[in-house]
Amino acid sequence: YRFIKMAKNLEFYRKKLDNGLIVLFEKKKIPVVTVASSVRFGAQFENENIKGISHFLEHLVFKGTKKRKVEEIPREIEDKGGIINAFTSENLTCYWNKLPNKYFSLGADISRDLVLNPVFEKNAIERERKVVLEEIKMYNDNPGAYVMEKIKEMLYKKPFNMPIAGTIKTLSSLSREKIINIHNEIYTSNNMIFSVVGDVNLEDVIKEAKKFPKSKKEIKHKKIITNNGEFIKRRKGIDQAHEVLGFHMPKLTDKNRYAAEIFDIILGGGMSSRLFQEIREKRGLCYAVRSSLEQSRDYSYEIIYVGTVKEKIQEIRKIILGEIKKLRDLKQSDLSQAKERLIGLKEINKEKTDNIMFDLLHEEMGGNAENYYKYNQGINSVSLKDVRELGKLKGYSFVALLPG
Repeated sequence: YRFIKMAKNLEFYRKKLDNGLIVLFEKKKIPVVTVASSVRFGAQFENENIKGISHFLEHLVFKGTKKRKVEEIPREIEDKGGIINAFTSENLTCYWNKLPNKYFSLGADISRDLVLNPVFEKNAIERERKVVLEEIKMYNDNPGAYVMEKIKEMLYKKPFNMPIAGTIKTLSSLSREKIINIHNEIYTSNNMIFSVVGDVNLEDVIKEAKKFPKSKKEIKHKKIITNNGEFIKRRKGIDQAHEVLGFHMPKLTDKNRYAAEIFDIILGGGMSSRLFQEIREKRGLCYAVRSSLEQSRDYSYEIIYVGTVKEKIQEIRKIILGEIKKLRDLKQSDLSQAKERLIGLKEINKEKTDNIMFDLLHEEMGGNAENYYKYNQGINSVSLKDVRELGKLKGYSFVALLPG
């Protein structure tokens, strides 16, 4: 076992079992436990023909397993006061639940049952296909969601730049046979992570983890090709203009990964950020302005979103680029404030066991879950030069959806 003694009441373990499964466990003195069975496969591994299969599988496993009917899956968790959910990202599909810690074995059993035993009943597939098709239409109809999908489309080439949920065309073409074959290929123990955060015993965690059968299949990585582009469209029936500016940033494996977080929070993180103060408070040009950093082992990009009036989109673009340029002259006092803020936010995030688990998974997919416990050290090691360098943009993408 890789073991880290974090504090008087906190321990972390990481181990790869003989069945190929990776186990992540933080023992935390709190009366709840969060459990997840995660598959190290998401949208970034899909080709153009099957784009959306990971997300579709996430939906379909909840439609019944060999042990549980569709209505029994949430009821068993919710009857104990727990919550159950799942998500699909670019590199991961995660099935998780959160319960009072005395029900740990139930949470472990249900998360394991979902990934190992879905039945993929034909009628259930067709019903859920309609649901996901509506979800895709919903994203397209929502202006904010639409521009977020479009900026990714500008920043990368196919197939990575396609939506995680896929398209109407790709989702409609996924047969039951194809769904079952892909599930059999990727939902294997050597491609899974079993993660637990809460007040349970290591022996019980390993006991549950050993119940995953030994299986091995290799996942092939798809090449991610970066790009830059511009897209402006008019749409009838909307009153607000939505614009997004995006650019590539250091990945989780890069030495200046923490500098990217500092850059992001100074630029557009919260009401004290430079963009919020300049665009909203000083000039009153918008209601919503925010930045976010999407960072992983294989890709990383920064996006800045503003909702405004259509006459101001170019003025706001210039302000954003100007504020980025100003970061080349960042002061030590601003850097110190940003570091303290990020470390404080991380501490607040640790209040919830599910947040800890998500962060551990994020770092594990980035190469090493233990980096979660080196966060303060990583942030404090960032120099002024590191952040200033990120202010030298080498190109960017731009998307705007205007009332038309």
